[in-house]
Amino acid sequence: MKSFPPNTSYIADRPNISRIILIASAAALGGFLFGFDTAVINGAVAALQKTFSASSTMIGLAVSSALLGSALGAFIAGPIADRQGRIKAMIIAAVMFTLSAIGSGIPFGIWDFIFWRALGGVGVGIASVIAPAYIAEVAPANLRGRLGSLQQLAIVVGIFAALLCDYFIALGAGGSAEGEFLFGFTAWRWMFWSEVPPAILYGVAALMIPESPRYLVAQGREREAAKVLAKVLGGNVDAKVEEIRQTVNREHKPKFSDILSRRGGLLPIVWIGMGLSILQQFVGINVIFYYSSILWRAVGFSERDSLLITVITGVVNIVTTFIAISTVDKFGRKPLLLLGSIGMTVTLGMLALMFGNAAIDPATGNPTLTGYSGIIALLAANLYVVFFGCSWGPIVWVLLGEIFNNQIRATALSLAASIQWIANFIVSTTFPPLLQFFGLGAAYGLYTISAAISIFFVVFFIRETKGKELEEM
Repeated sequence: MKSFPPNTSYIADRPNISRIILIASAAALGGFLFGFDTAVINGAVAALQKTFSASSTMIGLAVSSALLGSALGAFIAGPIADRQGRIKAMIIAAVMFTLSAIGSGIPFGIWDFIFWRALGGVGVGIASVIAPAYIAEVAPANLRGRLGSLQQLAIVVGIFAALLCDYFIALGAGGSAEGEFLFGFTAWRWMFWSEVPPAILYGVAALMIPESPRYLVAQGREREAAKVLAKVLGGNVDAKVEEIRQTVNREHKPKFSDILSRRGGLLPIVWIGMGLSILQQFVGINVIFYYSSILWRAVGFSERDSLLITVITGVVNIVTTFIAISTVDKFGRKPLLLLGSIGMTVTLGMLALMFGNAAIDPATGNPTLTGYSGIIALLAANLYVVFFGCSWGPIVWVLLGEIFNNQIRATALSLAASIQWIANFIVSTTFPPLLQFFGLGAAYGLYTISAAISIFFVVFFIRETKGKELEEM
């Protein structure tokens, strides 16, 4: 074992929990911007369409361009992280977030708006890969699940913060995104500019946290890695550096072919990561947040109350994420995923049953629920969010950060995250035609099938990783 000179001892007593939490929280700011950036456009859609006289197709492209950009960002994040380091990748993402926020508020037309949104999407994709990978690499095994869950917590808080910003900015402009807010600029422009402060904060925070010790060892910078490990994890740092070195071939630079098997296909563990990403989206969670007003109006709520319920649902999502954070390292990843899968199957099945048998309002074409069926649908939708929020929401990000070995982690995670964004795009864009041609009951029926499939996926393909070091993966 290679050891360090006696005058540079890197033996510390125990992990520095407060430092670890601060470092993980700084990295998770990328998740906050991930959620903020994808949700902030919600309050500006109508104003954008009127300002640029854009067709519904162009507005749809403007909204979805961020998702496609995210898929690209996630795909290139792995190579960037392996060549330039995790910290530089965070800084690149922060710059993209900042430029996108500024540019989205000053577009000359719909096409350059789409460009700025796509640029921000690339930043979202990079952040969605780097945060879970970095947190997994700096956290001790006994805390990795809870700290990894910070990514999902940051995402849902970011979504909630964006909705609140949109609401208060519109309120300050007379209740309309088209009204003037500060300095004569319309409210919808300020909605996008509100992302600038957290984007800059993310970049500053990235400059203040240490590089991943596993990346440093892979680059042959063992002394720097030992310093980071001593400040964060403690214990016998020399032994830890040697353990990491044994799992990382420093003569072999990470490349895409590392995730291929000898037969030429993807490694089984990469397929599992992709399966987690696809099923997380195919259970339809984003339909609840993107199109929930249809559901709540069908139950009998007004448009205003429907928006309020959507905000409340966001709060529920945050609370349930805290439940996952407090239990993931106690009960493990697999039990929580299994519980979530069963709960989502039951609640989505109830929604499919209720809306599949609902009467259709001839004036609006929307399903109408009355009496107990409306109450059951309302409860089922909220319970669905609870089951997702305490399981598949945060736990997928935890597993994606830890199931891959050191050599392939960044590359495999980038592919899995890229597939997740494509799956998000598919679900989000197919829901309106599903609703139009087959009805809300059929749409929820498809999501129910995906939730049922996830039960078998967890049982047969997911192995418990609670308490295991990354070098054991």
